[in-house]
Amino acid sequence: MDIIVGTAGHIDHGKTALVKVITGVDADRLPEEKLRGITIDLGFAELDLGEVKIGFVDVPGHEKFVKNMLAGASGIDVVLLVIAADEGVMPQTREHFEICRLLGVKHGLIVLTKSDLVDEEFLDLVNLDVIELVEGSFLEKAPVVSVSSKSGAGIEYLKSVLSDVILKIPVRTSEIVTRLPIDRVFTVKGFGAVVTGTLATGNIEIGEELDLLPLGKKVRVRGIQTHGSDVRIANAGQRTAVNLSGIEHTDITRGMILAESDTLRLTQIFDAEIEVLKDSKRPLKTRQRVRIHIGTIETFARVQILNDSGEIASGETDLAQFRLEDRICVVPNERFIVRQYSPQITIAGGKVLIGDAPKHQKKVLENTRKYLIGLIDSDSKESKVKLILDNAGESGSNFPRLQAQTGWQKNVLESALAENVEKKSVIGAYNYYVARTPFERLKDKIIREIEIHHLSEPLSRGMLRETLREKTSSHIPSEIFKTALISLKDSGAVLIEQDTVRLSKHSQELSGDEDLVRENLRRIYKTSGLNVPTLETALVDSVIETKVSAAQARKIFQLFVNSGELIKVTEEFYFTREEIAVLLINLKKYADHNTSDRLIGVAEFKDLAGVSRKYAIPLLEYFDAQKKTRRAGDKRLIL
Repeated sequence: MDIIVGTAGHIDHGKTALVKVITGVDADRLPEEKLRGITIDLGFAELDLGEVKIGFVDVPGHEKFVKNMLAGASGIDVVLLVIAADEGVMPQTREHFEICRLLGVKHGLIVLTKSDLVDEEFLDLVNLDVIELVEGSFLEKAPVVSVSSKSGAGIEYLKSVLSDVILKIPVRTSEIVTRLPIDRVFTVKGFGAVVTGTLATGNIEIGEELDLLPLGKKVRVRGIQTHGSDVRIANAGQRTAVNLSGIEHTDITRGMILAESDTLRLTQIFDAEIEVLKDSKRPLKTRQRVRIHIGTIETFARVQILNDSGEIASGETDLAQFRLEDRICVVPNERFIVRQYSPQITIAGGKVLIGDAPKHQKKVLENTRKYLIGLIDSDSKESKVKLILDNAGESGSNFPRLQAQTGWQKNVLESALAENVEKKSVIGAYNYYVARTPFERLKDKIIREIEIHHLSEPLSRGMLRETLREKTSSHIPSEIFKTALISLKDSGAVLIEQDTVRLSKHSQELSGDEDLVRENLRRIYKTSGLNVPTLETALVDSVIETKVSAAQARKIFQLFVNSGELIKVTEEFYFTREEIAVLLINLKKYADHNTSDRLIGVAEFKDLAGVSRKYAIPLLEYFDAQKKTRRAGDKRLIL
């Protein structure tokens, strides 16, 4: 079992000395730390207790280095809250304790160091301070152990108590994709870039390709170490050193993460549930600029409080959106700390509800709150993914976006989607998914738009598919629109004919005058043979003695074209299907009688068709386009 234990406490309360006497390792590695006698940056040590392997993260206690402390605190399983017996609870003790609580640390114990410097009576007073500090928190019933790092008194007992606490911790399981927040970067001669961190979720294997974010660069794992030993694979919860190929160590900084390839996306907006500390002197307000500490990164953000008052009072918990100045990666339930921009003090903490979030508008605040509260209260992944898709509306979402929003491993997300699809609460639309309610809403919009078209264009064969999409769903993926059309067709609501869509119940009924125009047009073209009038002439002649306008007559004429009864040769000339068919038969007979060359000139074609040149040329060009003839000099080859 691998566990990460972190120290927390005020400066000079003996955190580093305690780690050294427990592990034999001096976690202060920087020359300046040795010179000044204080911890400035994160220190690391290891301890093997047989059943348990512990990675210690020693954090700085000075208020100036709280951001370094936060980089180490984000990955710990157990906290050692260190309080010097000769000083008791101090400002950084309180801040470190609150940070651990806000970060969701659930296990720990309290260590009273320098106990050899005070008498029993003073030690009892310190104990009372400690009880008051941790009352009602995860440390309320935690063991309190008095030790002296100088004499070694109580150290073995502390190890025993620590082991007992650790063995009660459930085995870490995670359905989140691999993520290693980087807290240290260096280079090893002959090996190149090495990064270290606490492997938050997933596992890393030698030879694996990972994403280095937010740099957006692919890197390959050359080697892995945990607890000072080379291993082939590192698992969640382990302090891990990863040797990377394909990048220089100077390109990597603390705050970056190694992530499973092609799974997470960068975001500058995320929604969260926020708790403002009781000791905070002011409420957290909309538009307030704050410092966000998440994983090992520090970034700046503007706050958007998601309630009517625009603020969260001290000691209260509510919803907020953070709009960041940098692009980072977050996953749901990831804990973070909010610090005041200036002076730098911890004022709140929270957990991510959804990353890659849209900017919320005040007019839909009630819906936004309902959605986010639903995510908090949701007790299954199946219901969570349905909520996300409900909120996505008719646009739905594809698998990569859903994985980036949830952070779930591929098989976990696939299972959640499959359960929803089976229950028909989510519709699969090729490589997209859309919730049932917005999908049905889209179908209703499509039907309404076709109805409007039929009312305005009663003689139209139907609505062009692309026009229909532009009017109902130009903003949504074509895959979802196509799936909605297929669903409407399968239910019998619409008929799809080539590139047009119409309601199944729609019929092209004509009034008495319109019917007369249709018969006039049919008579004009049937009696004209191949010597047809121009379209404009035919339309004018067809409406004589009727109340039908030329525009209406053109729509009636289009019925003949749609049905194939009339064939368009040019914009001016249309011919009946029968006349074109007869002319093609005559062309074939002509070719059969001229087997030597199968050629026909314009003059011969005029005689064959019984038409003038004004018809012969357009007809020949039409036959060329239909590949019935092919131009050969000034003649045509009959194909």
